[in-house]
Amino acid sequence: MAPPRERTISTGSDVSDHFQLSNEHSVDDITLEFFYKPHTITLLTGSLVVLGYLAFSRVASGDATENALYGLMCMVAYFVIVISVLTFPNGPFTRPHPAVWRVVFGLSVTYLLFLVFVLFLSYEDVKEIFFWFDPALAEESASEWIKKEYATNCSDITFERVASNFDVFIVAHFWGYAMKALVVRSYAICWTISITWEITEIAFAHLLPNFAECWWDAIVLDILLCNGLGIWLGMYTCKKLEMRNYRWESIKDIQPITKKIRRAVLQFTPGSWTNVRWLDPTRSNMRIFAVFQLLIFWQVAELNTFFSKHIFLVPPSHPLVFYRIILIGLIVAPSLRQYYTYVTDTRCERIGTQCWVFVAITSVEALICLKFGKDLFANTELVKIGLWLVIQMVICAIAVYLMVLSSSGHYSNDVSKNKSSNGLKSSGKPSSITMDVNGLVCPDDGAKKPRRRRAKKDKTNGV
Repeated sequence: MAPPRERTISTGSDVSDHFQLSNEHSVDDITLEFFYKPHTITLLTGSLVVLGYLAFSRVASGDATENALYGLMCMVAYFVIVISVLTFPNGPFTRPHPAVWRVVFGLSVTYLLFLVFVLFLSYEDVKEIFFWFDPALAEESASEWIKKEYATNCSDITFERVASNFDVFIVAHFWGYAMKALVVRSYAICWTISITWEITEIAFAHLLPNFAECWWDAIVLDILLCNGLGIWLGMYTCKKLEMRNYRWESIKDIQPITKKIRRAVLQFTPGSWTNVRWLDPTRSNMRIFAVFQLLIFWQVAELNTFFSKHIFLVPPSHPLVFYRIILIGLIVAPSLRQYYTYVTDTRCERIGTQCWVFVAITSVEALICLKFGKDLFANTELVKIGLWLVIQMVICAIAVYLMVLSSSGHYSNDVSKNKSSNGLKSSGKPSSITMDVNGLVCPDDGAKKPRRRRAKKDKTNGV
């Protein structure tokens, strides 16, 4: 068994991992070796047996389209489940198992290749692909969900009127911003995204009619209620996870069986939690630009969702829309972590592969929307779009400036606290404090060592 990778220490906002740790994070403290040993021969044999069974048990249909679709689905499944697990990197996460994130990376590569393929088709060809997945989409037209407007009779504020606006988008707003807060871990960035998105809806309402909303719908229901509660829930969860002590016991050492099950369930929770600080006093101008770039790029990724379903006439409640959002959410989590590492760690000179693929996916989606939505974008009011860009840049610049001031204030408080805590005299001199690999405070040899209490047994038997 290979020796475990040496752990690095996170001090303040400086993340001490390099490109390899963000792109191919190793598993620490392996307790069940069977699940982490390579099983390449077993996987090859099992995959060939399954392929052979599917090939000989299925009777070929006379419809060439159906045969091609079946073969295409098997090809994608083989690539994602087998090839991805064998060859792709783990990414920054290893819970619940690195194979899960390899599969996510394989799905992102498959989706990117599909988008590149779609980019060179005609509009009719793309619609035929959608008909393959769901023949009911052939009957879809400019129905009520496209023409639905929310900005009608805005002065009529009644309980029935407000209750009628609680649709699928309200749920999407709440859980969407809760997940944003979990991955971004910054109140300032999340609130900036929330506010700028409402401005984006106003700017593009002449192209997407359902973007038009009443003022109380945009400000009260969306920004303050749904988005605000979602951001609070996500940040509250982050705070709880950050305060948690992560001491994992082997499932083989836990008794009885109920606690073993609890430990198995906890495998689907984070193995550790890093304190995130996007800006601090040691930042560079490029780091400020990276945060500014993140805020702008997020708007483009959100716009792709609405323009794509509007151009190809896919209803918001359709499973394809739901599956795409889930896939993008799974891709964003490791991508944003790799982007944060690239931005904050000066020793990480390359961006992570999952982040690279996500940027490519968002860019190709934007190209597809521009190509197949030429008739729609011909009605663009350039003055509104230009004003939208200016407002976006101003709001993002103000948000970044406030983040800089806030980080400087926190840094000053931390320095003053450290000076007061380290001012204890020993032999007439303050003791010099360092940090060991386990996060324990260790004084230098010249200082008097503090008495250490006996560690109490962790009642959680897993955390």
